[in-house]
Amino acid sequence: MKIYKENLIHLLFPPRCPICDEVLFSSVLASQKLVCTSCKRKPEYVQEPVCKKCGKPVENQRQEYCYDCQKHQSAFIQGKALWIYQGEVRHSIYRFKYQGRREYARYYGRELARVYGNWARGRKIEALVPIPLSKKKKRQRGFNQAALIAREFSRETGIPVYGNLLVRVRNTRAQKELNDQERKNNLKKAFKTRANKVQLDHILLIDDIYTTGSTMNEAAGELRASGISKVYCLSLSIGRGYQED
Repeated sequence: MKIYKENLIHLLFPPRCPICDEVLFSSVLASQKLVCTSCKRKPEYVQEPVCKKCGKPVENQRQEYCYDCQKHQSAFIQGKALWIYQGEVRHSIYRFKYQGRREYARYYGRELARVYGNWARGRKIEALVPIPLSKKKKRQRGFNQAALIAREFSRETGIPVYGNLLVRVRNTRAQKELNDQERKNNLKKAFKTRANKVQLDHILLIDDIYTTGSTMNEAAGELRASGISKVYCLSLSIGRGYQED
């Protein structure tokens, strides 16, 4: 009966490929197809050489840190990201966040876990903490995209999600609208940590897009101030750490 219901739901509300947004017609009884076969190769995966701090691609192996990490100290120990934020990835995340394509999170989380699951386990991560939205923005959007990604990453890795450990107490402006200095000022005291009752010490922050790192850094700083000593970051996508010709 359960399989019948799943098949019926699948037929009535078929999932869409997170890359091209075309309907996926595979059966639930088949391989639980999450993406078109041809679309698997379209996103550009982050590859070495990368910034040793935030994980942005850099120009060559001799460059240890990207431009942003050379200028600013970070509250987190290390960051990683799955895809370069461009082309199909940019359009996919836009549909995910603003057109209600929540089903994309399943593929996002699975790919993050496939590439970085062992990395997270190797750092003894005890909890996944999604970057929170303000109450106003969450009410407008209907969900927190980082929380959906974190939940799927948790499903694949077994690392629990602590969605209420970090809260956003200020309704900040969109970071993409601001310059570097405005981004930092925009996020000051934007986050607050609730009581760490289980005494967590190894945290992995989860977000969809990493640009200059201001959001991750402010969130990590708040967690560090609460007594958590080791904070890492994982993003679905990230910008380059250099200017292309």
